[in-house]
This record gives sequence, structure tokens and C-alpha cells, in this order.
Amino acid sequence: METSDTAFSVNDLLRKKMQTSLAILSLASCVASTVFLLLFAERTGLGISSLVEGKLTTGFSLLFYPFLTLLMVLVIISGVVMISFTAFIMMSQRTRDVGLMKAAGCPNDLVFGYFFTELLFVAFVACGLGALLGVVAEIACSDLLGNFGSNPFQTSTGIWTPVAAFVGFFVLSLALGISPVVRASQAEPAKALSPANYLGVEKEPGFTILSRSNLSLKMAVRTLVRHRSATVRIVVCLSLVFLLVTVAVAGGLIARDTSKSWVEDAIGKNMLLIGQREMVAQYQLLCSEFYEGPNNTDFIYTNPRYQLTKSLLASLSSITGVVGLDTRLITEEQVREIQGYIYGSTTSKMQTVGDHREGSSIVVGVDVSTVVSDWSINGQFLQENQPDQAVVGDSLAIALFSEPLNQKIGIQGRNLNITGVCLDPLNNGNVTYVSLSFLEDITGATGPNIALVKLDPSANKTEVIERINALLQDEDSNLQVYDLDGQLSKSLDFVGSLWSPIMLLPLFSLVAASLTLVGYVALSIDEQRQEFGIIRALGAKPRAVLKIVLTQSLIIVLASYAIGTALGIILTLLILVQEPLVTTFTVVEIASWLLLALAVTFAASAYPAAIFAKKPLLETMTKS
Repeated sequence: METSDTAFSVNDLLRKKMQTSLAILSLASCVASTVFLLLFAERTGLGISSLVEGKLTTGFSLLFYPFLTLLMVLVIISGVVMISFTAFIMMSQRTRDVGLMKAAGCPNDLVFGYFFTELLFVAFVACGLGALLGVVAEIACSDLLGNFGSNPFQTSTGIWTPVAAFVGFFVLSLALGISPVVRASQAEPAKALSPANYLGVEKEPGFTILSRSNLSLKMAVRTLVRHRSATVRIVVCLSLVFLLVTVAVAGGLIARDTSKSWVEDAIGKNMLLIGQREMVAQYQLLCSEFYEGPNNTDFIYTNPRYQLTKSLLASLSSITGVVGLDTRLITEEQVREIQGYIYGSTTSKMQTVGDHREGSSIVVGVDVSTVVSDWSINGQFLQENQPDQAVVGDSLAIALFSEPLNQKIGIQGRNLNITGVCLDPLNNGNVTYVSLSFLEDITGATGPNIALVKLDPSANKTEVIERINALLQDEDSNLQVYDLDGQLSKSLDFVGSLWSPIMLLPLFSLVAASLTLVGYVALSIDEQRQEFGIIRALGAKPRAVLKIVLTQSLIIVLASYAIGTALGIILTLLILVQEPLVTTFTVVEIASWLLLALAVTFAASAYPAAIFAKKPLLETMTKS
């Protein structure tokens, strides 16, 4: 094609500003959502091919992983559907132009080249703009979270991710858009000029006298039925978007609250840490590895001066406002995987499971009768008077064991049955819980080296801390009390900051869906000009036309909303979040966001209807 022909195609697109802008912005939003999600996964280390390394326990990482995987799949599928529908709408809007070109004697290859040039221009600009928007949005999101002190993004992103997204969507746009271009270029002139060719209408549009009862609803339903092909396409497109929005919003909120509950139960609320200053500082480091990554420090936990006396512990438990005293002995040990035995699924015979892997783990000895934490556990916690039991953290279970609940763990030559796997931020999940008596026996320690004090929520925390401080100073000036609510707050902020970007993801797809719906409504109005003109000529006011179009849009949006949200909630509750925490506030929050998405999408469709309704009667019946 000659340069002048190419320029003419581009100029023609620029002349049709609204249609071209809708197509470009819709495609750009699809690309932006994909780039944003890919960069977010890359920065946090939660990519599709990798999990978090260094921070965020493996159990928590495995909660994020299916979300990001499913969201990526939904983003790509919805993008494919929207690209296909956008190409369909673009060529439907140019049907009359094709007819005029064919009637003027243009051959098929010239018509194809003309419109393929337009497709190339739209796809290139849209994909480039989308890649840029995705990068800008991800950087802005990272900076915003950083300003609040809860930025989980530690790695920089390369240029290849947005470039790959640009190339992929550009090729995809051409592949999906070439089919309607070929069909249009091969259409017969008479058929292309016929109004019946719009939106797959199977017969010439005509005006039929309808009863005035529910006129808007009847005309809207008739139009949707007559445009079956386009109606099905737009419903599928919007349903996928609402499915994505539901999974991201409902799933994100439920998973956020559930994971925060796990953290709060493990660390504890209204908890104070008692111990020697060095021991307290080391325990803080162990807690911070959940959100800061590993802290490689050499520390001798079994130093006798770290041990707390029985008289001090008795005095602590008698202070008013203290409702629980959890004494613990913490040390670091080499642990070993012990093979287990299970029945083979095919042979029905006993077979070994596991290997002989070894590693280092923080080992915590607890008095089972006074434990104040309440971990999320697969299996069960330690039982009283059972010194041969152990509970391992989720990161240790994944790194060292094949089937931990069917295996044992070796500590200093003693083998313990693993009764549970817990989600625990301490030492980023690389932790083992055993009975206090067992750990004292193998280490030679004569008592715990830290104590967790649980306070009555109704007590005055400041006054209780002052009384505890006075007691500690009388006992040993190096003893310290530390409020663990600070560590809890940082851990919860970190978890919340990981889910926040996921909540922003649907905005791009929602924008794309709204623009796609605007394009559909605009084309539908163009096809119904004759009917609306006759209605206006018979005395109907502009708001009657507006009501008909909005009724048509409302039917489409409600049908899509029902399908998308239903499937999204099923995916969230049955597949993505196991044992979800769903509070009344969470339900209200989810409903509010989903209703807002519905309202925004529907409101977008009102724009072309409102513009058309304000036009004079003569202009209403005249095609531009």
C-alpha cells in the first residue's frame, strides 16, 4: 500500500475520534492490567514461576500464589474476549464505509489493506499506551505504599516484562482483528450498505407499533434479541470482567482478613514480652523476619543468665490485669528429617516417605497448659504429658519434609512425632515447637528464657506495664518488658500491603469493560436511529429514548453481573481460600465494592444515550 493510502487510513481514524478513542482506550486498559499484575508479581517475588524467598512464610506465599495465577488467567482471557469484541465493534461501525468503497469499485484487497492499516494503527497505539500505563500505575502503587511505610516491593523491575506484554497483545490484537476485517472486505456492496448488517441483525429493522405498557422494556428486549450475536458477545465480555472483579475484590478482602487473622492468632494481641534485653532484642529480630527477610546473627540462646527465675514468673502471674503467662525456652538446633511409612496407593503395601534432609531451626519449648497463642494448624498442637511430639512451622515443613504429618523430626538424636504444621511468622516459619520439659532435658537448661504475658483487654495497659517494669527492676536491671503489639502491627501492615495492589487490579479491566459497553451502546443507537426518530416524531420526549437505551444497558449489565459475581464467589470460597474468615463487615465491604463496579459500568453506558437524546429530531434520523 502506498504512503498516501496509509496516511488516508490514519486520517480517517482521526476523523472518527470517539470510535477510535474507545477502541484504543479499551485495548490499552487490557494491556495495562496485565503489565501491572506481572510487575507486581515480579517485584514481590510472587511470580507465577516462583514463590517468596527470604520473607513471608511459605504457607502465606502459597495463599497468594493461586490468587495471582487465577487473576493472570482471568486477565488474559478477558483481554482476549475484549480485543475480539472491540475488533467486531470497529468493523461494525465501518460497515457502511465498506459498502461505499465496494460500490465505488474498490477491489477486495484494497479494502482489506485500508482497514488492516487502521487495525495496525489502533493495535500499536493501544498496546504501547497500555504498557506505559501499567508501568506508571505499578510504580505509583509502590511509591504510595512506601510512603505509608508498608512497601513489600524490594526488587526493581526490568524493561522486558512490559515489552513482552506489548508484543504479545499486539500480535494477539492483529490475530483476533484480522477475521472481521477479512469478512468485511469480502462483503457484497448491497449487503454492506444495508442497515440489517449492523451487529449481526438478521432482518431489516422496522418500526412496529407496540402497546404503551412497558414500552421501554419491550423495545429494549426486542433490540437485544434481534442483536443476538452482539448481545451474547457483550454479556460474555462483561461477565468475565465481573468475574475478575469479584475474585480480586471478594477474594482479596477475604484472604486479607483470613491471613491477618492467622498472624494475629500466632503473635497474639495484648501481649507483652519479658526477658533479658539481649533476648528481647533477638526475639524481635525473629519476628521481623516475616516482613524484613532473614537476619543472620549468631546468638547463644542457652546462656544461663537469660533464664527467668520461678519467683519472678510467680510474681508476674499475680499482677492485676495479667490473664495469661506463657513461659518459653528458645534455642537454635540442627534438625533432621526422619523417614516415615505410608500405605502405597497402588500396591497397598507399606512404603517409605521422605529423605534424610537436615537444616537449622529455631526450637521453642512451651508449657502446653499455659500456651496463649492460637496458631492455624494442619493437624493438632502438642498434647500434655506427650514429650515425644513436635509441631513444625510451614516454611520448615515445606523445605525439609515430604509428608510431615507422616514423618518424624530428629533433634539431638531424639526422634519426635510431627503432630501438626502451623502458620507462624516467628523466624519466617522456620520454627519447631516441642514441650518445655523435652527441650530443658536435651539442652540442660533449668528454666525458660522468655515469658509472654497476656493482658486483659479491659485493663489499662500503661499501668500494667509500669507495674511490671517496677517488678523487673527490683529483680534485675537488665530485664525488659516489650509490647508485642508493635510487631503485630508491622506484620499486619505488611500482609495488608501485599493485598492492596490486588484490589487495584480490577480498575483497569472495569475501565476496559465500561468503554466496550459504551461502544456497543453507541453502535446499537446508530442502528436504531430510524425507530427512535419515529418515536420522537410521534410526540415522545428525549427522555423516552434515553429510558429505552438505559433499559437495554441495564438488562445486559445485570445479566453479566449475576453470572460474573456468582462464579467469582464460588471460585473464592471453594477453591482459593480454605477455611475463610468472613465477617459481617467483610460482607458489607465486598457488597459495596461490587455494587460500585455495577454502578460505574452502567453509568458509562448512559453517556452515548444522553448525547443522542439531546440531538434535534432531524439529526436523530440522519446518519453521521
